[in-house]
Amino acid sequence: MNLLDKIRLIERVDALINRKSTGSPQHLAQRLNVSERNIYNIINTMKDLGAPIYFSKERKSYCYKEDVRFSFGFKIKERMHY
Repeated sequence: MNLLDKIRLIERVDALINRKSTGSPQHLAQRLNVSERNIYNIINTMKDLGAPIYFSKERKSYCYKEDVRFSFGFKIKERMHY
């Protein structure tokens, strides 16, 4: 999996976590058409990046402990006009 594919997968997982609708790791893997091992790797990568993720047994979903959103990209700086 290349970097761009991994970022896209993180974005998809982030969106599902924010909706609290990931389901179990096995269900999430099937939903995203990746291996369950890949799901664990993505979750661990997100945690390494600082995401406050936990799995809620009640909701049967990954959730965030705080209101967060994953963001990756470039932002154009304001240009100084002379």
